[in-house]
Amino acid sequence: MRKLAVFAGAFCLGIFLAQYLLPESWLLPGALACLALGWASFLLPWEVRRRSVAVCAALALALGWNWLYVRQVQRPMEALAGTEGIAVMTLRGYAEETDYGARAPVKLEGLPFGGVMFYGDASLLELEPGQTVSARVRFQSAAKIRDTDVTSFTSKGIFLLAYGRGEASRGPGTMDSPRWWPARLGRAVAERIQALYPSGAAGLLTAILTGDKSGLSQRDAAALSQAGLYHIMAVSGMHCGFLLTLVTLVTGRRRRLTAALALPLLAFYALLTGASPSVVRACVMLAFLMAAPLFERDGDPPTALAAALFLILLVNPFAAASVSLQMSFAAVAGLLWLTPKLMKLLAGERPRGRGFHLLAASFSATMGALVFTTPLTARYFGVLALVSPLSSLLCLWAAGLTFMLGLLSVAAGFLWMPLGAALALVPRALAEYILAMARLLAGIPYHALYYANPYLKYWLIYAYVLFALAYALRPKSRWKYAAAALLAALALAATAALGQRRCRADLDVFVLDVGQGQCVLLASQGRFALVDCGSGNRWLSAGDIAADHLLSLGCGRLDYLILTHYDSDHVSGAAALAERLEIGTLLAPDAADSVGLRETVFSAAEGADVGLARDLRELSLGGARLTVYPPVGEGGDNEEGLAVLASAGELDLLITGDMDRATEKKLLAAWDLPDIEILVAGHHGSRHSTSEELLEALRPETVCISVGSNSYGHPSEEALERLARQGCTVFRTDLHGDVHLSLNRES
Repeated sequence: MRKLAVFAGAFCLGIFLAQYLLPESWLLPGALACLALGWASFLLPWEVRRRSVAVCAALALALGWNWLYVRQVQRPMEALAGTEGIAVMTLRGYAEETDYGARAPVKLEGLPFGGVMFYGDASLLELEPGQTVSARVRFQSAAKIRDTDVTSFTSKGIFLLAYGRGEASRGPGTMDSPRWWPARLGRAVAERIQALYPSGAAGLLTAILTGDKSGLSQRDAAALSQAGLYHIMAVSGMHCGFLLTLVTLVTGRRRRLTAALALPLLAFYALLTGASPSVVRACVMLAFLMAAPLFERDGDPPTALAAALFLILLVNPFAAASVSLQMSFAAVAGLLWLTPKLMKLLAGERPRGRGFHLLAASFSATMGALVFTTPLTARYFGVLALVSPLSSLLCLWAAGLTFMLGLLSVAAGFLWMPLGAALALVPRALAEYILAMARLLAGIPYHALYYANPYLKYWLIYAYVLFALAYALRPKSRWKYAAAALLAALALAATAALGQRRCRADLDVFVLDVGQGQCVLLASQGRFALVDCGSGNRWLSAGDIAADHLLSLGCGRLDYLILTHYDSDHVSGAAALAERLEIGTLLAPDAADSVGLRETVFSAAEGADVGLARDLRELSLGGARLTVYPPVGEGGDNEEGLAVLASAGELDLLITGDMDRATEKKLLAAWDLPDIEILVAGHHGSRHSTSEELLEALRPETVCISVGSNSYGHPSEEALERLARQGCTVFRTDLHGDVHLSLNRES
């Protein structure tokens, strides 16, 4: 079976090269070059020839297939981008709620391949998979949104976004087809869970069984993520293993009967949970491993892993960019490579007790899963969960029992609700145990470190080099790994301390990159304030970004959260931030709330001293001071917002929120503002803000523009020209990322 592994592995390598490195114009010539090398390989000795031919053929197939897929699937769909017309679409799944209605994955009539995400009104939530929708839509590319390259859609085979214009008509379509039974069963399972379990346990059990995390509260989701337990809700090989264990208990380990029952059940389960790359990988691997003995072949996990990845990328080469695919395959690769070696190293030659073997197995499996996923976690999520080994030891056994017993309770609930309710008692207790442990672990100081600390990435490289050297050095001994672990731990402690002490100025200012939004962090002598916390980009969480930075600076309690106004791109992350950090004082305007977020933010900041800034407020922040100016304008959110002046001695920073030119004039007339050194540009660089009058009066030297991908034209050419005429140094978060400036009295 290793021949298949070589061919499948080379094919996957070719797809990743095509997706990440090679220009599209190189794909077809590259495929032809690989074919030529394959023919030339016939001149090599037999032992080398077989593998060379297989590798070259697989690379040629991968590059050629990626080229063909782009031409036949992606390009015909993207040709519609920017156009508008009547479209007939078939729902491929249930719709989910959005801020402005609902969205659903659909298949566009006339295009046999590739998917579309349709954005419509809330009536979409009433439709069933298979029903048709006819509407006037405007198409947009799903690979590039507002000039930003994204993969969250294309990795799932969705290449177009369709935005509804006006009312849509609906039809029955193929909603009664057996094709949609798995999706319907998934919805029925979620509804039955809601009927059998209280809200907290129901949200967790729904996530564990179906992968749908929408029922989890923000608090529970944050606790599970921070405790390193979020993976138990991403349906993957672990969940398929739980399902297989349940089947094995029923069949009594009879191979043929187990395979006959498990294979179709796993396929159905994959469809029920949305056929994500992680669950497809698990199903294919288990199918290979169960089928091998039936054909009198040895099961080979590396071959099964390579074959699973081959099949996924054959269906959609763009799936190579899927975060869940990369995390899932990296975790299994680590389990296959490192876990047996680590278990053997820990066990040694002497006999050990059962308890030791249980602990060693749990630790080995956890470290095996982490060895290749840790760099990906750093890249995509910016966190290093130090409590992961402990959380796995304490909670994975409970997750397995919750899955199996919860599934039995739901099945019983379909037959007779009282029986289902009785069987639900144990998994309910287990789910509440997992949530309680997640909250406890997430509350431990230094339970996680964040790559907002710029030194942490260098520590990660150091740690990998350290253990690589230990692995390469002879002789083999547990002591060299113990020494590497000790050195890595000492370096990690120093890295965390350096990260906390990197703010030594009288006032450190961080204008955080939250996309199209604003979030300004102020730090002075161990005290912290945050002015605004929001993003207009759904794929960015301003609250988590701010919390990561604050925690990396050693902030356990945010002294002040100041919201200039209630637009979502200034407050959308405040509730998530409040779930992760205690807030001392929350200041906000007593003004209009057009998006309905005011009460959400206030309730999330429970325990904080909440104040409505109707008058001038002077606040102490370590060696700096904050002046919060009440609203001076009227008419809307932007005009009725707060302004914040942060001062360290004679050095000043001004934040005006989304004030327009007229409100800026009123601010200058109402208060005696000093000359300032730093200005956070108003309204993300809008042409209606950061007026000539404001610049002439305050004469800032440096201007920071908090802006991301947007359709408003921010920052405008007019605003940039005004700043250039004033001689301001300009920093933009969309170009420079996080902006860190330091104000020192002596300088």
